[in-house]
Amino acid sequence: MLDWRHHITVDPDVCHGRACITGTRVLVTTVLDNLAAGLNAEEIVRSYPSVTRESVQAAICYAAELAR
Repeated sequence: MLDWRHHITVDPDVCHGRACITGTRVLVTTVLDNLAAGLNAEEIVRSYPSVTRESVQAAICYAAELAR
């Protein structure tokens, strides 16, 4: 399983401390909302060029860990 910690950052100085894709201001919730709306990873990467397929997978792993 992908280690989401390499792709997701929580920094109080970035996006008010909400979880973001590392090196961007793209919120994890934005990625998850897009997935929930039916977009696939490729569509998200096209919409947010700073996000990678691995980052999308990391967002899913992050959400899964929070749900546990």
